[in-house]
Amino acid sequence: MKVADRAKREGWDILHAHSRVPAWIAWWASRLSGIPFVLTAHALLRKNKALIPFSRAGYVICVSEAVRDHMLSIIRGPSRTILNGLQPLEVSWGKKKCSEGVTQFLFVGRLSKGKGLHILLEALGQLSRNDWVLDVVGDGPQRAELEEQAQRLSLADKVFFHGFQDSPDIWMSKCSCFLFPSLEEGMGLTLMRAVQMGVPALASDIPSVRELLLDSTSPLITPTASEWRKALSRALSEQGSFLFPAFSKDKILSTREMARKVLDSYYCVIQNIKK
Repeated sequence: MKVADRAKREGWDILHAHSRVPAWIAWWASRLSGIPFVLTAHALLRKNKALIPFSRAGYVICVSEAVRDHMLSIIRGPSRTILNGLQPLEVSWGKKKCSEGVTQFLFVGRLSKGKGLHILLEALGQLSRNDWVLDVVGDGPQRAELEEQAQRLSLADKVFFHGFQDSPDIWMSKCSCFLFPSLEEGMGLTLMRAVQMGVPALASDIPSVRELLLDSTSPLITPTASEWRKALSRALSEQGSFLFPAFSKDKILSTREMARKVLDSYYCVIQNIKK
């Protein structure tokens, strides 16, 4: 195998793979070269034979405690949680409150079922208030279906699909509130970015989101249309008195901090081999 040959020829110390197919390649290359391999688990992967390499890895890095808890029955070697690191901010949030004129809700993410935008649209379609708009930034396999849903719910003049954008931070800097209706996440990078920027955010009550909370009493939303409608209605009607979930900026890593933690994991693997 070319990867194994190159690894031996160039004296690599570690093979590191992300996701399932690369995990198999890393495992095979490791067996051929004798070089240990590390895997990163980014999502709540379905437990089947495709995950066999995760039970053979010298180290498994998980992007959240939720992912690690999910994978522990498969992982045999050492593992740890390292949140994805984020680049420094180049723009800041403009602090536009929900009470200042038309509330600008924002969704940023892939347009697929797991992101929960269909539930959010259903909730917005049930709102009696009319003082809001929703900007949708992102693309994906469900876009046409979601646009049709917005039309069906008479939201065409309230919900705007902007497709993929090179600078989602600009959109976050100008919104009133970031919405994160995901049904399942390894760890939501867009929510982490909103937290880093200090943008008020409403988010689904799922394990990985709870990890970002400042304390366990902060309110999250059961990911159903009825619960999202209630939360959105309150955010609009209670204006400045509404209590958004309190997320911890201190839990957000920089790319440098993340890299340092990953390197520590590499050293752990190498030291175990030398023992």
